Amino acid sequence: MAASDQHSSIASTEKMPDAAYVETVSTGTGLETGSGASGAGGPKKVGASQRIKTHFRRFWWLHLIIFLAGALLLTLLLVYVAEPRIAQTGVNESTLEIDSMVLTDPTPTSFHLHQTQVLHNYNMYHPYLDGFNASLFLEDTEPNIIPFAYIQVPGVSALSDSPMVLDQTVQIVDLDQYTRYTKLVLQSEEYRVAIRGRPLLHEARYPATYVDYNEVVTLKGLNGLKGFNVTQFQILLSPAPDGANLIGTAYIPNPSVLTIAMGNVTFNLSVQGDFIGTTTIENLTLVPGNNTVPMRSTTNQSLVIEKLTQFPDGFLPIDVLGNSSVYNGQHLPYYEAALATNPQHISLNVGGALGGGLKL
Repeated sequence: MAASDQHSSIASTEKMPDAAYVETVSTGTGLETGSGASGAGGPKKVGASQRIKTHFRRFWWLHLIIFLAGALLLTLLLVYVAEPRIAQTGVNESTLEIDSMVLTDPTPTSFHLHQTQVLHNYNMYHPYLDGFNASLFLEDTEPNIIPFAYIQVPGVSALSDSPMVLDQTVQIVDLDQYTRYTKLVLQSEEYRVAIRGRPLLHEARYPATYVDYNEVVTLKGLNGLKGFNVTQFQILLSPAPDGANLIGTAYIPNPSVLTIAMGNVTFNLSVQGDFIGTTTIENLTLVPGNNTVPMRSTTNQSLVIEKLTQFPDGFLPIDVLGNSSVYNGQHLPYYEAALATNPQHISLNVGGALGGGLKL
């Protein structure tokens, strides 16, 4: 009986697990606990760093996709948003300096333009601008601009100082606006002309992008031809074959960078509001600086002598007003309108000419 109980006790002991050692497996979490690792008190908790490592081991492909998508988005923003804005800012900060403007071969609807200019660009970017068609207009027509002409601007590498040359025949697309422009040039000490276009800009390996070119250039004008004078003259009692009975030399200052071919220019002459004749300057081309040109006048000499009796000192006050501008037999209405709004006043020593300088 004792032996039987002892054998039963041993068998029971072999079947029962040791209470001192229990192993627990938590499926799906990767957590294992046991008396050898955790000791008394239950399962061991894994730290945050271990969970992050485990997460990245399992979902590395998802994070790679997110990274690539972000890099692509950043590149697209740089190429299609930031770079065009940077390019536009660079164009806005550039300036244009016109060194010379030569207007020749005028017709009622066109003229030839030869212009030298320098594009100044002190931005860190130095792109290339394709040639483009540009509008010329006066600022006061904005926002709905009214161009008086279009010019073709050549392509240029926008370095710090980039010279450019324009050489082309320009069509006048709005005569009223161009007439306003010529008046502004003639009458102003300084004037402004606006240029607008949309060139294609190339910068390094970035995609080419269109930019808005909006520039306003300030230039010296003809300042109303202030200083205009007759420096010498002779009165002819026997008219020349062309009818001229007064010949002389006119002085016309030009403080601008403009050279302007105006053809045969005729002025009306009057004294105290009474018309006394006309004077003509043939083949007049104003160049920068001082212009000394021959003039020929046809006057009513009897009226001149009558007027002279009112000025004992012999100096006759004469008002000079533009009448016509003819080039190759064609009237140039824009020059004629400008000259007609720009009167000059001179004082001629007619008494002295009659007394000692008279030529028979």
